[in-house]
Amino acid sequence: MKFTPLELPGVFLLEPEPFLDERGMFMRQFCRRELAEHGLEFSMCQCNISGNTKKGTLRGLHYQKAPYLEIKIVSCLKGSFFDVVVDLRPHSPTYLRHISMELSAENRKMLYIPPMMAHGFQTLEDDTTAYYQLGEFFHAEAYDGVRWNDPKLGIVWPECGKRIINERDNNYALL
Repeated sequence: MKFTPLELPGVFLLEPEPFLDERGMFMRQFCRRELAEHGLEFSMCQCNISGNTKKGTLRGLHYQKAPYLEIKIVSCLKGSFFDVVVDLRPHSPTYLRHISMELSAENRKMLYIPPMMAHGFQTLEDDTTAYYQLGEFFHAEAYDGVRWNDPKLGIVWPECGKRIINERDNNYALL
């Protein structure tokens, strides 16, 4: 697997290296040893799947607060989405900055997201499936979010026609 550090400290682009033959493709999507070799600690607690029927579905920006900080590895199993990570670490040199990229079933890219980063995505096509590997259990009392369109973040989301977003995500407080 190829590991590329991104602009936000601790965030990595993970690119599996598929083995192709006459049968199709085989690739490793997760290896704790490879992560550790790159200084990334990860002990998986849960895996979640987010099925999204329509293009323009926006989920996020979500995170878990202390003491239940979570690490995420996010990938796309079907379709494609515009993925966003926001640095919420107050003492970080990249505090409130974000990165974004397309994750798709075709490009097989994944993001390793350390604690105190808000995460969200918007689907770029119908029938898109996101896959999350999580390093902490879900704790409703620690679950929180940042408004997806907060002007302080300056995120430019793709045009999509009708955006689909739930009331909670659309009403998080502005920073």
